[in-house]
Amino acid sequence: MNCFEAIRTFPGDVGLYYRVLGEEGVVTHNPDLPLIAASVIKLPIMVTAFRDIAAGKLDPAEAIAIKPEDKMPSCGALTYMHDGLEVTLMDLITLMIILSDNTATNVLIDKLTPDHVNRTMAALDIPGIALRRRLFEPELSRKGIQNTVTAKGAGMLLERMAMGKLLGKDTDEQMIGILLNQRLNGKLPFFLHSRGIRCAHKTGEDDNITHDAGIIYSARPFVLCMLSNNVDVPAFERLIQDTARDLALGGGAS
Repeated sequence: MNCFEAIRTFPGDVGLYYRVLGEEGVVTHNPDLPLIAASVIKLPIMVTAFRDIAAGKLDPAEAIAIKPEDKMPSCGALTYMHDGLEVTLMDLITLMIILSDNTATNVLIDKLTPDHVNRTMAALDIPGIALRRRLFEPELSRKGIQNTVTAKGAGMLLERMAMGKLLGKDTDEQMIGILLNQRLNGKLPFFLHSRGIRCAHKTGEDDNITHDAGIIYSARPFVLCMLSNNVDVPAFERLIQDTARDLALGGGAS
């Protein structure tokens, strides 16, 4: 069984998008299936912020004080810093991506608004991504109001970014530079960093949910998005690791 067959037969709700950059062929599985996004929703938030910065609507050096009520649980650093800490807008974007900082994410959502992020995705012709609420809003979650993403949407966003065709070459390279500094590297890059293969990516996880979506700079660079809901998380994460390794080393697509 090759890696694509393993993905297609994996129990649960699974989405796949794979394309070698600059080539026509694309391999997908459930590419348009809306999945609870978890922290992959931070990709369109970053893109929206950078688009506004490029348009002069946001100042990347703006100082923002982190208030006690801003602090969110789990991932990141800002929750554990002193009240009133001042960080820049660009600091928030960077922490949101490389540490998946949830406090930084909600501050950015408040600043940008979900409607603006969704309109930006529509303006960029990126399908299947919907930011509906801030993180950690359990009442809305219980009502089924979730942030969602599709493998096709995440894949197209990263593919165009990698080709310098999302926001423009310079801005796309800035975003890739942040993604390359990702500190949460237990999925797509697990077998790659020791081989000197760079990976610009964003993870996401929650109960029975695990995702990774990235650009892998192997000899033939490619975009790989593997998203899942309602799965055995350790087993799917091992499949993510193995798939990225096999495709990067040329052994998984036969």
